[in-house]
Amino acid sequence: MPPPTSSHTPESTTQVIQISRLSFLACGLLFLALASPALAWPAAFAWTLIIPFLVAAWVVRVRTVVGPDGIVARSTLRTTTIGWDALKGIRFPKRGWARAALTDDSEVALPVVTFGRLPQLAAASGGRITDPYAAADEARRKEAAAERAETESETESDIDAK
Repeated sequence: MPPPTSSHTPESTTQVIQISRLSFLACGLLFLALASPALAWPAAFAWTLIIPFLVAAWVVRVRTVVGPDGIVARSTLRTTTIGWDALKGIRFPKRGWARAALTDDSEVALPVVTFGRLPQLAAASGGRITDPYAAADEARRKEAAAERAETESETESDIDAK
């Protein structure tokens, strides 16, 4: 269960995690590749020209929106809204997109969310989802500060000894 919001919880912002719009270039190239057989034999291959448009529609539709109210997962044919109180955790399978584990022991796929997008997901969740990268950076900073303090104390003790 996520922690309750309080005055020291950072304000969350809505983040839209979606497929790169550069994918439309691939749709255009797919259209060009399918145009040649469609023009050569229209009766057999003209229907294939719809495929790039279906792929483009999929690119536009599929996304995960993370905001103060929860997570909205939009897949090809379905939209699922998950409130923060219904979220138990997030699982990252070896292949595919992340899956949200719900309190009723079911799972919902989070389109386009991968482990690399976790900092973006954590920032939008307002602290409800932890960022392991931030925790590692904080640990490194504390370790570096401790080493600096130790070096400074050794330097001061060497100066006092002389």
